[in-house]
Amino acid sequence: MKKQLIAGNWKMNGSVTANEALVKALVAGSAQAACHVAVCVPAPYLAQVQGLVAGSVIAVGAQDVSQHESGAFTGEVSAGMLKDFGTRYCLVGHSERRQHHGETDAVVAIKAQRALAAGITPVVCVGETLAEREAGRTEEVVKRQLAAVIHTNGHCISEIVLAYEPVWAIGTGKTATPEEAQQVHAVLRAQLRAATDHAERVLIVYGGSMNAANANQLLSQPDIDGGLVGGASLKAADFLSIIAAAH
Repeated sequence: MKKQLIAGNWKMNGSVTANEALVKALVAGSAQAACHVAVCVPAPYLAQVQGLVAGSVIAVGAQDVSQHESGAFTGEVSAGMLKDFGTRYCLVGHSERRQHHGETDAVVAIKAQRALAAGITPVVCVGETLAEREAGRTEEVVKRQLAAVIHTNGHCISEIVLAYEPVWAIGTGKTATPEEAQQVHAVLRAQLRAATDHAERVLIVYGGSMNAANANQLLSQPDIDGGLVGGASLKAADFLSIIAAAH
């Protein structure tokens, strides 16, 4: 059985002092983890957190990457720069980037390509808004978002992690039922099977308000291979309890 992945997304949270306390608690509590563990931290803290997790089971992830390799792109961070800091994972196309920064499916696909070229695993986020869900367009939306990444990355698609994050369930406390989440994960798995012979090794994680209370049920679904955890990843006890529910 492949190992699941529990990845924390700190979003725009943290401070040098708070990070140290949180990461030390996570390192101490995750030594026996049966799953892969990662924390996706704001770019200024990559070096600090990389030092804090050294020698532990926890990998460091970034929250975004530039679609450009280098050049006159003030404020952007390239995949090569992230690699310099030992970054193992990078979120790509998070709904907040799509919504607030106008990232298109095509841009997300290129960002995934940049990460892969640098030896970083992109965690490609797909998901529908509440309006799209209520219009019965969930399957259409997530398949379109994934199709762009498949088109740009071809056979390399088996090297990504895919995160299904229903936008209506992010930061709202709402969550899809385990059965609803599994249904979408199964659709995405079928799409990957059509694109690569190695679809089964792609981890498809759930990113819609996974917490200590619902993690066990979600992680027991056949096509849910882990979680992309938001708010709960900022509380050591909650995040460790989700890690403990994974395998």
